[in-house]
Amino acid sequence: MAQASAAPGRSLLDPTNHMLIMIDFQSQMAFATKSIDAVLLRNNAALVAHAAAGFKVPTILTTVAEKSFSGPMFAEITKAFPDQPMLDRTSMNTWEDEPVIARVNEIGRQRIVLAGLWTSVCIVGPALSALDQGFEVVVVTDACGDVSEEAHERAVARMVQAGAVPMTALQYLLELQRDWARAGTYDLTTGIAKEFGGAYGLGIIYAKTMFGASEGH
Repeated sequence: MAQASAAPGRSLLDPTNHMLIMIDFQSQMAFATKSIDAVLLRNNAALVAHAAAGFKVPTILTTVAEKSFSGPMFAEITKAFPDQPMLDRTSMNTWEDEPVIARVNEIGRQRIVLAGLWTSVCIVGPALSALDQGFEVVVVTDACGDVSEEAHERAVARMVQAGAVPMTALQYLLELQRDWARAGTYDLTTGIAKEFGGAYGLGIIYAKTMFGASEGH
């Protein structure tokens, strides 16, 4: 019989056990994205970016044809990483770009978290490629989008069938915190949630304003 212990499961994310790759959050890609509202997409991408930056998760930001076709990465993301250069590519599959792979190997973590546009091309490509090479892959599905709901859902199903794990943007933030008694990142987590966490963030604002609530006490 198994013996329970007060310890997290190995599959849970923490700031030390994964890297994040944010892919092609660019104007040209967003124009044709129909599976998710553009405002919600930008908000969720910002939540993921600020969570990773705040918890110091090694993060790769990559674009495709930034200067000649697709435009700059969303400002909500670059604001979280103000001094980080973009790795611009010609390949649709990020995993086939040598500078990106050099950075992946430099970071040296076996778990990859992906978010970006479009799900069926620019996320499926690196997800399946990384899985094939022995990496673990997590996809933040509500920080991804595609030309239709069908395209997005079929892409997520394809990745899950291959072994990728889906999660949401808010789940990503809260999994990094995981214990409200961790005072060092409490204000960071609640601050990100208040700014990008939708109704949950409004709830935090209300509770703290009206009666000084704090989950850690």
